[in-house]
Amino acid sequence: MISCTEFIPAYSELFRALQRLGGRKAVEEFWNCLSDRFLTNLRELVSEHGLRGCWLYWSRTLNEEAADFTMELDEEQGLFRIRMHHCPSKGRLLEADHFLPYPDYCRHCDVLYRRVLEPLGFTYDIDLSNCDRAACTLTVRGPAKPHPAEGGGNPPGDAT
Repeated sequence: MISCTEFIPAYSELFRALQRLGGRKAVEEFWNCLSDRFLTNLRELVSEHGLRGCWLYWSRTLNEEAADFTMELDEEQGLFRIRMHHCPSKGRLLEADHFLPYPDYCRHCDVLYRRVLEPLGFTYDIDLSNCDRAACTLTVRGPAKPHPAEGGGNPPGDAT
């Protein structure tokens, strides 16, 4: 079985080939296809658990990838954030000396996850300004949970 980090150079080369054959549009169409076909687990977790679904999804996947990250979840404020201190995928590409990585490699995270989360009513933002150091920050915002003192207790008419 191939490890989750072994496919990184192949992905980078695939993105490069798609760009060469069909331009940026071909690369983004591929990313859209990946999102639609392979991120159903993220979609299901977020649909069922809201922002906590983001936590459940990324705590598993980022640990499997051995990423160096910090996650923050504040359901009352409607905030989920990942601070990627060192992305193993981008880090591996930065260390490569036998091929030239796809220059916009990190943008696939933006396209894939935005495509899942925004149709579900969440806002999605990713700061890729530190990709040259294998670092980024991903922020998802959703509806804040009302504080019980602000009328967020039981629904109207609920006597419990």
